[in-house]
Amino acid sequence: MVYDEKLVRTISEIVLQEIQKIRRSQRLAPVGISARHVHLSKKDAEVLFGRGYALTHFKELSQPGQFAANEVVELIGPAGTIHKVRVLGPERPKTQIEVALSDARKLGLKPPVRSSGDIEGTPGIILKGPKGEVEIPFGVIISERHMHLSREEAKGFELQDGDKVRAFIEGPKGGVMEHITVRVHEDYRLDLHIDTDDANAFNIVQGQYLKFEKMNE
Repeated sequence: MVYDEKLVRTISEIVLQEIQKIRRSQRLAPVGISARHVHLSKKDAEVLFGRGYALTHFKELSQPGQFAANEVVELIGPAGTIHKVRVLGPERPKTQIEVALSDARKLGLKPPVRSSGDIEGTPGIILKGPKGEVEIPFGVIISERHMHLSREEAKGFELQDGDKVRAFIEGPKGGVMEHITVRVHEDYRLDLHIDTDDANAFNIVQGQYLKFEKMNE
């Protein structure tokens, strides 16, 4: 029985490796669809949820060490409010809010398309939690399309951090998504991230594999 378990495990590993080789040769990446969400600094988290409060896990995300928290907040903009917006952990040095363009219009904001962490000169907003409110002077962005890869995966696809790729979508609402920024880090794993507006426009579902190619700029 022990031998059989080892054999099954070995076969499973071989099959997985072969599948990965096929996906690499065909240049396929799984899609992660990001709904509106908030990254909080420790200071702002304590204002919203109470002194000494620590975010609690709801579920793990595709990138190692990242998680969706049980905690939610309200986004209050000049023109409207969005309720029950998920907080993602762990905490960050600065608070950042990522929304889709349709969300921004509801809030009455005009945030730029930016890479995560690039928040200088962006619109601010009011966040409301169960224990208080905080008004941040900047930090609202529309996240650019991007693809996470480990260093090994990037090498296999002949890509470097900062490269741009385009993805191809089949089906009745298919098309081409361009200007997807490559992000490479030893702790990342392959995942192509888009927001809900892009997913709805192309009728893409979570986990769907898309063929991609490097853009020559």
